[in-house]
Amino acid sequence: MVGFVTMLAAVATLGAACGSDGSGGRPAAGASAPSSQAPAAAPTAGADPAAQAAAAIAKFGDEDLVGQVLMPYAYGSDANTVPDAAKAENRAYAGVATPAEMVKKYRLGGLILMGWTVNDPTSSTNKSSNVDSPQQIFTLTKGLNEAAGGALPLLIGTDQEYGVVTRIRSGVVQLPSAMAFGAARKPELTEAAWKAAGGNLAALGINVDFAPDADVLGARSAVIGSRSYGNNPDVVAEQVVASTKGLQGAGVAASLKHFPGHGNTSGDSHEVLPALTQDMAALQNVDLKPFDAGIKAGVAMVMTGHLDVKAVDPGVAATFSSKVLVDLLRTRMGFTGVAVTDAMNMEPAKKYSPGEAAVKALLAGNDLLLMPPNLQQAHKGLLDALKSGALPRERLKEAATRVLTLRYKLAAHSRPDMSTLDSAADRAAAQAVAAAGITVYKGQCTVSASTGVTIVADAKWAQSRQWLTEALAAQGIPVKESGGKRVRLIGYGEGSSAVGPADITVAMDTPFVLQNAQGALVATFSGGQASMIGLAAVLAGKQKPTGQAPVPVTGLSAKTSC
Repeated sequence: MVGFVTMLAAVATLGAACGSDGSGGRPAAGASAPSSQAPAAAPTAGADPAAQAAAAIAKFGDEDLVGQVLMPYAYGSDANTVPDAAKAENRAYAGVATPAEMVKKYRLGGLILMGWTVNDPTSSTNKSSNVDSPQQIFTLTKGLNEAAGGALPLLIGTDQEYGVVTRIRSGVVQLPSAMAFGAARKPELTEAAWKAAGGNLAALGINVDFAPDADVLGARSAVIGSRSYGNNPDVVAEQVVASTKGLQGAGVAASLKHFPGHGNTSGDSHEVLPALTQDMAALQNVDLKPFDAGIKAGVAMVMTGHLDVKAVDPGVAATFSSKVLVDLLRTRMGFTGVAVTDAMNMEPAKKYSPGEAAVKALLAGNDLLLMPPNLQQAHKGLLDALKSGALPRERLKEAATRVLTLRYKLAAHSRPDMSTLDSAADRAAAQAVAAAGITVYKGQCTVSASTGVTIVADAKWAQSRQWLTEALAAQGIPVKESGGKRVRLIGYGEGSSAVGPADITVAMDTPFVLQNAQGALVATFSGGQASMIGLAAVLAGKQKPTGQAPVPVTGLSAKTSC
């Protein structure tokens, strides 16, 4: 571990080392030519991953080391064949035309796959979309690993949190949002559902999931919201442990986020630097509890949030704070895995140039730099700082060793066959937890087959409406254009303006909107198919709603029956 004093000394010389970042990744004048690539050896069955990583790192040159700590995105849905528009974007970002060329040129240790949807609080930084279908993703990840030499799988990650942040929305099992899990409070169901999800990701060639969200929700945060398991730190901790065990039991590295906790902020770290104003005791008793539990459970990765932690290092984003990452996360909490930044193309990280930000983040204690805004400049900044001494080689080796150790650990898991995707057992695991999470806050919520249902919802929830219609029909309840009991669906981003005449109002995201809603008040916390199937069973009186309120709603207390 690089000491705090050593890091501060290195930071002091950083400005002169990062240069203007305008050379597009070319070696600085007078610099030696890049070393020849030293690909890591293929994993040996039964061998110690850390020992294998250390042996490989000993042979790595500067460019090999730098490549391990970068996890960029790329444009295009195939590793080798991409349209002209994607080529142009890749050239501007990385000086290459294709994702495969990016892996080869920068000797990358990993790459993140992206997806974009309208109702996604993280969409502002999602610059590409390359998760079109299971077969396409499988072909893409296969091509990326072949570009890396094929002996040792890359870290290929995505944000598959479920709920509003779901990159892959078809062809794989779909779980409800984290808040639905928090309402269910059944860790055995959580672990089973996340193991199913992890198995699906592994089959596609994805071995890192930037999930679960370990934030304890203490504010009405639009950016966190239903991504959190709730406001009770003990419940959140229990769910974090179960989801981590599920994912990692399937051979997929879990990543707790957003350290040391984004749930008690109102600001969105994609746009501003939110402040955590709690004192240290409050941080320890609330925000840090789920992270501590996940670390004790052996989580592989922790993602740093772009957060101003006033009780630890006021005025400094956690991303760039060794007090947060070394003194707190490593020393006090005992984390030994991979510390990964949140996306470096978010506004708080763009305070610095891509090269300077990359160096500062590594010096602070991060091991893996996610989504630098310009790969060429981040890469050059790291190499320049390494050559000048502003970035100690031992700090870079430490980070690269942690990343490579994780790659060797994950390589020990065999990839499930594509035929296992979205199996009946997977869907049953998702439906079990979705049904258990349905929470009734007020009133009578059953309907009769003779009365029928009229579903009222904004056009953007057409898919949820269709799923509910089909599920009600399976329960023998007809859906009418008019004249039935009015079931009003309210989803992500909708507020009091979405409230209207209803016999039953259903919150498909956070339940706060129910405070002023009409009729019986129900929360599914998700608009996915599993949640709509569970809702239909509750409406038909076939399923007892056993969910417990994951967050309080003013004036309402959650019931456990209708």
